[in-house]
Amino acid sequence: MDILNSMTPTVYLSLWNKYRPVIVHLMLAAGDGPQQYKLFSHEFKALAAKEKTFSFVLQAFRGKSTNGIRKSFAAQDLLSMLNTSRKASEQMEKYGFEFKLDSQFVLHVTRLQAADEQS
Repeated sequence: MDILNSMTPTVYLSLWNKYRPVIVHLMLAAGDGPQQYKLFSHEFKALAAKEKTFSFVLQAFRGKSTNGIRKSFAAQDLLSMLNTSRKASEQMEKYGFEFKLDSQFVLHVTRLQAADEQS
């Protein structure tokens, strides 16, 4: 077993915890359409100065990623934070979500299908 792949990423966990209330609010508001929130690039760069890109797309449903986020510690830590939030977990049980951090550090939150519509 590769120890680097088995380690739980936590570099960005404190940052995502800081934004937890905002992200949960965006998830709730996403029922009315896609939401977005501008984050600060210096916060990410301070945590991982050697990282070249921070952008990612995370699709989550029932507490798990439905797309490949193995290469993005930022996405993995976001999913970990979401799983520690009761409200976020409740929303992910009902709906799939897409979280996209673009190159301008804008977090986009889109609610996907309801659980009973998932195949």
